[in-house]
Parts: sequence; structure tokens; C-alpha cells
Amino acid sequence: MTTQLVSRLLADARRNHATLDNLPPDRSPADAQAAYAIQHEILAISGARIGGWKIGAKSDSGPIQGAPLPDVDLHADRTRLPQAAFAPLGLELEIAFRFGRRFEPSTTSYSEADVHAGIASFGATIEIVASRFAAWPDVDKLAQLADLQNHGALIVGEFLPYDERFPFAAPSLRFDFEGRDVVELTPTNPAGDPRRLLRWLVNHASSRGIPVTPEMVVTTGSYTGMFFPRSAGTAHGRIEGLPPVSVTLY
Repeated sequence: MTTQLVSRLLADARRNHATLDNLPPDRSPADAQAAYAIQHEILAISGARIGGWKIGAKSDSGPIQGAPLPDVDLHADRTRLPQAAFAPLGLELEIAFRFGRRFEPSTTSYSEADVHAGIASFGATIEIVASRFAAWPDVDKLAQLADLQNHGALIVGEFLPYDERFPFAAPSLRFDFEGRDVVELTPTNPAGDPRRLLRWLVNHASSRGIPVTPEMVVTTGSYTGMFFPRSAGTAHGRIEGLPPVSVTLY
């Protein structure tokens, strides 16, 4: 099966809020580059622009992965969204960044200093994790990467001017659902300081001929693990030093 056919299956499943059976091994992306190609084909088929990116790593020195976020999947703080639009519907509290400059595609890599100097603002986000595969999480990792890295929606809180003194590795926070604290472990980002992910993102986009612009929201992985609500209700996230963010599921 060509990447275009896989892209069409995933794009149709996203549009119809449907789930798919696992792809047979010979139809899964052959490697990460094929998975990244499928991500962008999904957006093209859907007629969506890149509104932002999600990036993350499973350890503070581990490999980084990411996915473009369709502009239609970004929502303002205190938005209301239907539960039925997402499966399995996990919630994560994250920190996101915006840049104050445009990073144009380049034949040479941007340095960490270049990228960090470009950070303009940051804020709290809630990501809704969802999958187009019925068997999630028991799904081929490259198929999950192709599926926009299990992205459902992103709720974006108010941003503040960037402060490099902020305790990015382990901020104080609270994440609750209908008033109940849902953080079970010490809040940390598995990637460590999430700013280390930003250079990868800028160069990843650049290598694909895609500019990273000040309008894009770059969210950088969960501090809280994943919470799966069992009912309708409102999730509130507050990261100390940043404006709160919330989403209501109905």
C-alpha cells in the first residue's frame, strides 16, 4: 500500500471520527521518514494548514519525534468539545512556545543558540490524545507517528513573554478534572527541559522545506502523564507562573 493510500485512510478516519484496524506489517510506514511524509499528506488531503507542532521525547537524552498540528485542531482556552469526537480521549497538561521570528527553510542547520534566541512567548496547553486505530495503544509505533503522533486536539492558554528563568524541567502545577486532582506522579517532562526539543523541530521542518513561523504553537510533551476521563466534565490545568487553561468535554 502506498503512503498516499495510508494517508487517505487516516485522513478519512479523522474527518469521520472513525477508527481503523491495525495496518498489516507490509502496509505500515517502512521508517520514520515515510511516517513523516504521511503526516503531511494527511494535512494536504484534509485541506488543513499547519497551526502548530507537537514534539516530545521519552527521556532527557532520547530521540525526538514530532508531528504537525492541523490549524482546525487548535482551540482557545475554555473551549467545549464533544467527547464522541475522540477515542480513546486522553488529556495531558503541557507547555508550549511561540517564536518571535520566522525560521525559513535552510540548507544548513539552525544552532541551538539561534533557536533559543528566537523564543518569544510560552503558555500552558492541554492536549487531547486520540487515535485512528481501534487497538491503540497496541499499534505499530511508526503507524502511531504517521497518525500525527496520536493527536486529537490542542487547547491553547494565554501566552506570556518568554522567561528563561522559568523552571521548565519541573514546574509546580495542578491538573484536575471536575475538581479532582488527576496527577498521580511527580510532575516532570520525560524529555527533561522541553526547550531542548525546539532545535530539532526547527531543523526537522526546515529539512522538509517548511518555515516555522511566529503564529505556530509548539507544544512540548506532558508533565502529568495521560488522564482518561470517564464522563463529561471540565479539565483545569494550572502551571505556576502561567495563566490557567481549561477544556469542557460534553
